[in-house]
Amino acid sequence: MRILKPALLLCALPLLGACSYLTPYKLDVPQGTPITADQVAKLKVGMTRAQVRFVLGSPLLADTFHRNRWDYIYYDSRAGEVKDIKRYHVLFEEDRLISMGGDTLPERAQVSRPDPRAGKESP
Repeated sequence: MRILKPALLLCALPLLGACSYLTPYKLDVPQGTPITADQVAKLKVGMTRAQVRFVLGSPLLADTFHRNRWDYIYYDSRAGEVKDIKRYHVLFEEDRLISMGGDTLPERAQVSRPDPRAGKESP
């Protein structure tokens, strides 16, 4: 019995050392509202809030203290690290669009995302 315990310990040590090499799988998680160049091309000064919401979607951030500003924020995280951050804002005055600006993604036809079924990129 005394010989079995040290032998078991010697066999278990390499296995415990291998556990330090294992890392958890981290998902690719895009979050927020991606604003593309073709969406921005549809915006015109003077549009109502409802029209802007139809074109861009609901804003990620509608600040209570700045009711005339909508902020669209998009984070693209790959393997647990944020790879890309895009911010876009629109400003209103009396329910009409007066200004907009910020970062956009390329047009939808140019944005490629990995196809999880095939393991290849698709448009």
